[in-house]
Amino acid sequence: MRPRAIAAVWWLAVTAVLILAPLALRDRLPDPMATHWGSAGTVPDGSSSLTGHVVTSSVTWAVMWLVLFALTRRGQARRAFRSTWWGCLFGFGTLMLGLTASTLSVNLDAPGWRAAELPVWHVPLVLLGMVAAGLVAARLGRGPEDEPSAGEQAPPRLRLRPGQRAVWVSHLVNPWLTALTFGALVLIVAAITLRLTGRFDATALSAALPGFVIVLVVGLATMSLTVKVVGEKVVIGFGPVGWPTRTIPLAKVESAWAEERRPGEVGGWGFRGVPGSATIMLRGGECLILRYRSGGRLAISIDDAERGASLINTLIAERVSS
Repeated sequence: MRPRAIAAVWWLAVTAVLILAPLALRDRLPDPMATHWGSAGTVPDGSSSLTGHVVTSSVTWAVMWLVLFALTRRGQARRAFRSTWWGCLFGFGTLMLGLTASTLSVNLDAPGWRAAELPVWHVPLVLLGMVAAGLVAARLGRGPEDEPSAGEQAPPRLRLRPGQRAVWVSHLVNPWLTALTFGALVLIVAAITLRLTGRFDATALSAALPGFVIVLVVGLATMSLTVKVVGEKVVIGFGPVGWPTRTIPLAKVESAWAEERRPGEVGGWGFRGVPGSATIMLRGGECLILRYRSGGRLAISIDDAERGASLINTLIAERVSS
């Protein structure tokens, strides 16, 4: 079956369970029923009618499915994209099934929604089911290896004079992530200032402070990228100060080349990866591809990637011949 046909069948199967299971048990469920539990414990703090629960869960799943369906690729989709797409499709569907099963089970025969306490093991069990289904689907759906590109078949080389040494450095900034990072910084400063001065009730802003801090920390580490080829290593520096860093000895690299890649082909922006194939994607376009001697690959979105690949291949050839 084609991916879109399988996706349609999966959507229909999950939707049928989300709708029919609550309706089949409606006589044994309180009205309203518990649908939300506070993060501090297992006691419910929110409720909804049966109809409201069915509509909410069905619409949520439909939105997730439509986003994934819109991202389907025909023909030459990359293996990393296929693996991520299948993992998300079945992982999200399993998550919705698990949430519905958990919600119905704790509400079943309860005298009222406030009595529907959530066992502590439900949450990790549902998450474990989502991850397991996603990993299995990603493994089964990744398909054959990608067709080798022209750069992979004939890796570029850089001509150096005898005894000449060269260094390659390239820097890339993601403007959208930079704006988001500084926006989080502004909100953090505003929340702290308002809290200290007491001039304004910033309870809601303060409650969101941990989230702003996480966005700031992640943004600072991923808003920009610097890649260097110097000596016998490739150094990848993250963030505006180039830290943290990742160092890859050239002794582990078999070859390098430049290739055009898009976020949709590798599963999205950020750090993406499946066993044997990882990607650092800050923007679509030219990427530096490193193939390890172990068989794995690393793709890095960076400007002037072909020159960097040429230098890497030249240094590897010199190292082998020496």
